[in-house]
Amino acid sequence: MRPPTRVLLATLGFFVLVTLTRAHTPAVDMFGAANKFLSALTSAQSKQATYPLTDAERENWFFTPVPRHGLSLKQMSEAQRDLGLALLRTGLGERGLVRADGIRSLELLLKELEHDTPAGRRDPINYFITIFGTPSDKQSWGWRFEGHHLSFNFTLVDGAHVFFAPVFMGTNPAEVRTGPRKGERVLGEEEDLGLALVNSLDAVQRKVAIIADVAPKEIVTANKKRVEFLAPAGIAATQLTTAQREKLVALVKVYAGRGRAEIADETLAAISKAGLDKLTFAWAGTLDRSAATYYRIQGPTFLIEFDNSQNNANHVHSVFRDFKGDFGHDLLAEHYAKEHKK
Repeated sequence: MRPPTRVLLATLGFFVLVTLTRAHTPAVDMFGAANKFLSALTSAQSKQATYPLTDAERENWFFTPVPRHGLSLKQMSEAQRDLGLALLRTGLGERGLVRADGIRSLELLLKELEHDTPAGRRDPINYFITIFGTPSDKQSWGWRFEGHHLSFNFTLVDGAHVFFAPVFMGTNPAEVRTGPRKGERVLGEEEDLGLALVNSLDAVQRKVAIIADVAPKEIVTANKKRVEFLAPAGIAATQLTTAQREKLVALVKVYAGRGRAEIADETLAAISKAGLDKLTFAWAGTLDRSAATYYRIQGPTFLIEFDNSQNNANHVHSVFRDFKGDFGHDLLAEHYAKEHKK
């Protein structure tokens, strides 16, 4: 069932079509947008919004409505908010922007369903921007956009190379079942493609891919600062047919495509370079949307998790993790080590 060599080469070639000029464009845009944003803040706001790059807050991330550090959209003037959202647009592609807007808008639905109790808990502008280090086109720095069900973490090494991880998106409800927005599924593509892949497996393949009959209550890695390859891994890409492998790669592209095109291309190129043959797919739970489901995709460089188990299987959590690129931790450490030797 191993796909022909020409198929592998064609897929790899597609991912590696990225130029140095394109790769550096996001960094330039982020540098400019971050400086415009910071220059519009008061001194008190700027102090609240910024931390040193090496501060522990850099990796203090979460995706539930907990108290956060940074400056919230709610604390900004309309003009400042526009500049903050302009910074967000420098990092996200169309897929990411549409999902982020949809997730924030679900706060209004939750506010109505929960009768705004506790007061002010659900708010589409209760999302925070935090800058780590000093925005630069030569030095390393980072930034974060985070709130309920969203966590976007960007690291710029040498002010030029952008790494986007962890990337968390969640939805509650996963499917709006009443009212004028009935049928809306912000993360429906992630769910549908996963179901399509597991249901394309034959009986022998499913015995390998399905790691549990019941889905876990949460993504396994939660909000850990460091993640490693998870076991059991499920079924390897080499055990899939060509059509199934294409489904697997398409699903990976959905997660990488949350970032803008240049960042997505670099992410996919790194995944391909590490080996598409080394991808694995694992499933837990039912094979349809009637009950809780979970899947994970792993490669030598990354981990994807999707879980829809809470609220009677109508509450999705999904994440993309980079084993070396999360918060740019290992990449920055390597960079500092090289500079120290010089």
